[in-house]
Amino acid sequence: MKNQFYLVLLALSMSLVACAKDEVITYDRLPQAAKAVVEAHFDASQVSYVTLDKDLLNCEYTVKFNDGRSLEFDKAGEVKKVDCKTVEVPAALVPEPVREYVKAHFANAFITEWGKDDRGYKAELNNGLDLEFNRKYEFVRIDD
Repeated sequence: MKNQFYLVLLALSMSLVACAKDEVITYDRLPQAAKAVVEAHFDASQVSYVTLDKDLLNCEYTVKFNDGRSLEFDKAGEVKKVDCKTVEVPAALVPEPVREYVKAHFANAFITEWGKDDRGYKAELNNGLDLEFNRKYEFVRIDD
């Protein structure tokens, strides 16, 4: 009986993985909100490619630029992550309390990566520090 349960669980897991689908799409297929972010803060002509990652529970868009920078959006086109590699994330994409915290505590640093997850938000600085914030944008800790 126990073995049958594990076999069913394994089969279900495999079917979920099989349903996951990464598809390269055209820029035009991005949600309008995502295109607005790209066009307001980046050079849309420098988009290398766009992918749509779909599974049974979720849908995510990733925009990759020629210089290696990337953006991730949810199905509605809301920004989930911005990775600018070695340059600063556009200030308008980072909430003001986080920008102010970084300015006050790390005056010689800037944010190169910004994103959110289920627990809160993360900011990576050009000096290599990873800062974690809660959902109210309050500093929680340095993640090493």
